[in-house]
Amino acid sequence: MGTHGTGARKNKRHSGHHGGKGMAGTGKRADHKKTLINKLYGHGYFGKQGITSKKTQKDKSKKINFNSIVNNLGSLIKQGKAKKTTKGYDINLEKDILLGNKQIIKIKEKLTIKIKNASKKVIEELKKEGHEVQLISNSVKNSKKEE
Repeated sequence: MGTHGTGARKNKRHSGHHGGKGMAGTGKRADHKKTLINKLYGHGYFGKQGITSKKTQKDKSKKINFNSIVNNLGSLIKQGKAKKTTKGYDINLEKDILLGNKQIIKIKEKLTIKIKNASKKVIEELKKEGHEVQLISNSVKNSKKEE
């Protein structure tokens, strides 16, 4: 009757029974398009993303371990965040927060680190090793005791 195997006559027009053009039908019950959407836009496309007030500020400062500073010293020099001096290395990480590991890597060169914030435990351990930590902000984070 003029359908040529497409079911109803209206299904031949536009996208037919495929759910419309483009992103049509990608709502709550769009199980047939979920794999495509996840591939294109990631798994955060569906569902709620959380509620925060407009006044809430996210902590955008980068957390960095002392061991990763030592391991990536060459790349920090290339980025201009570290300099070689006669005493050792001057490292300037003004927007970062310094955290410690269970074991701190021991190196011969003395490091002077300018940083936004650091835990008390790391500052004490680095002073024992002969390194210097200069805090840009006056607050020092309390390190949590591991049990």
